[in-house]
Amino acid sequence: MQPMILLHGLFGGLSNWHGVIAHFQSGYDIHIPTLPIFERTGKRDEDPLRLLTDFLGSYIQEHRLQNVILVGNSLGGHVAILYTHRHPGNVARLVLTGSSGLYENTRFGSFPKRSTYAYIRERVAYTFYDPAVATDALVDEVFGITTDAAKCLSIVRTAKSAQRHYVADLLPEVPTPTLLIWGDDDKVTPPRVAREFEALLPHARLVMLARCGHAPMMERPEEFNAVLQQYLLAS
Repeated sequence: MQPMILLHGLFGGLSNWHGVIAHFQSGYDIHIPTLPIFERTGKRDEDPLRLLTDFLGSYIQEHRLQNVILVGNSLGGHVAILYTHRHPGNVARLVLTGSSGLYENTRFGSFPKRSTYAYIRERVAYTFYDPAVATDALVDEVFGITTDAAKCLSIVRTAKSAQRHYVADLLPEVPTPTLLIWGDDDKVTPPRVAREFEALLPHARLVMLARCGHAPMMERPEEFNAVLQQYLLAS
């Protein structure tokens, strides 16, 4: 089966992809690597985005994956872009949803100073069109990260690295067919960012989902899966 790699965002994980896994696991070889955002090599000059892209490359090589479909949300999309630019011959399709790389409206730097539970709940809810998607379990997960000093420092460093690694100059050099699935109420990477991705990528198709925020695969899973399936079958 063709491998499909799902890449989570800065605060994301396996749970973000439950709907996608359930829908596609019978037809694709699904991989959901945990990006090592909280791991350090000990080198002072280490760059988080470079390390995450290297990690993805090693993961693909270790599992001997070829002709992969890369699906990335937020930071995961950013890593997918960087890997695809390095290895375009090994990526059959690139799927970006709420990807960073051009602009992000973030306030990660305030988390160490304002990591009250109420504040974290507000920031997690901000990610979605419907605040109810910010379940207690999801808020608890993010709160656990932001109250861990070492993890919080890694989050801030990674966010700053993402801002340094803007990809506007790289996108025109990415030959891979690309699907952009975006929420029309995404406040983190607004719709204008999606349109900029579409303009810069040579072979991009943009689909906007109504009443949807920064994580369409979580907030509109049925619509997300239908759009992705139609795109893959038509390719």
